[in-house]
Amino acid sequence: MNKNISFGEALGFWLKLGFISFGGPAGQIAIMHRVLVDERKWIDEERFLHALNFCVLLPGPEAQKLATYVGWLLHGTRGGLAAGILFVLPGALVMLALSILYAMGRGIPAVEGALYGIKAAVLVIVVEALIRIGKRALKTRFLVGVAAAAFIGIFFLAIPFPLIVVAAALTGFFITRAPLGTAVEPARGRWRHAAIAIACGLALWWAPMLAVALMVGSSHVLTTVGLFFSKLAVVSFGGAYALLAYMAQQAVETHHWMSAPEMVDGLGLAETTPGPLILVTQFVGFLAGYRDPAPFAPLGMGVAAAALTTWVTFVPPMMLIFAGAPFVEQLRSNKRLSGALSAITAAVVGVILNLTVWFALHVLFGQVEEREAGPLRWYPFDPLALDLTVTALAALAAVLAFRFKRGLVELVVVMAALGVALRLFF
Repeated sequence: MNKNISFGEALGFWLKLGFISFGGPAGQIAIMHRVLVDERKWIDEERFLHALNFCVLLPGPEAQKLATYVGWLLHGTRGGLAAGILFVLPGALVMLALSILYAMGRGIPAVEGALYGIKAAVLVIVVEALIRIGKRALKTRFLVGVAAAAFIGIFFLAIPFPLIVVAAALTGFFITRAPLGTAVEPARGRWRHAAIAIACGLALWWAPMLAVALMVGSSHVLTTVGLFFSKLAVVSFGGAYALLAYMAQQAVETHHWMSAPEMVDGLGLAETTPGPLILVTQFVGFLAGYRDPAPFAPLGMGVAAAALTTWVTFVPPMMLIFAGAPFVEQLRSNKRLSGALSAITAAVVGVILNLTVWFALHVLFGQVEEREAGPLRWYPFDPLALDLTVTALAALAAVLAFRFKRGLVELVVVMAALGVALRLFF
């Protein structure tokens, strides 16, 4: 690894990366690999892959964790903080602006048309993610079984996503028939380093939450938003698409912060911004605060809820990176831990399948009921209520994505333009 890089030079790169990191985690990781490994040679291939494996083990957005870890390798704590913050900040500001435009621009034909077209693009993007992750993750019959069990558990039995993650991890850990791994020379002072990182991280994470609870009370929407996304941050294995299924159903069906079509709109907006796709959480937080602002103004409460959501979403993963960095080699040598990770990834495929079906029903059929009978849950719908226009747009989006291999941002922009044209001229 090249240690002759000035902090100023690295700071310039992390700032630039924050503005160009489109394309979801796969695209963002590819950009970092090309620049850090191939072009600037700041880190070698083996070290980069080791860092990526470590980041996948932890909850939170993989690309942001990877940037934080590489920043830490290059310049210690200040390098990790600079890389992690700058990776998120530009996209967060853009997402906040889009959320405000979304909330205040409802009823405008051009805005409504763009959102209508984006729904079709989002459905195809989620299907594409399901196929891509499924091919990579489901390499054995056991893992296929884990994915199927996860889908049945969350779709038909409404088992909470965190429980599915824990069950998959335990199953993979104990099923893996391998020794616990060859011992690796531990880093000096690693426990002290981890303790300091966790103490500082917990203080930064929960200080705003405590202040909010004391200021507005434990039942206020701002407190509820902070607690919900704090919980989400520590179970966000598998990336944004896996998390969306749980978050969407909780935000729509439990907290009633938004409708299912609005959740699809939020994902579409997040796809068009730089930074982690998980910034869609900021959109959800903004709408929750904007629509239940008392005793404050809607816009101010929306911005406050969005800021708190972003804070509690990204502080915990960065804390875990700083705490776990000295242990990375030991974690990499643990074969059973790798088995647990493989099972979690397989369960994520089942959860993304649940998200795909849930999105498809709400995008293509509009109003969809939810019914329960004992432990079972299902979503009956009327086939005659199929929206033929959005179905045609989704089919076109599928052709662009799978046949012509168009990128995510381009797909969203084209579908948005078609949606505007349909609303204005037809």
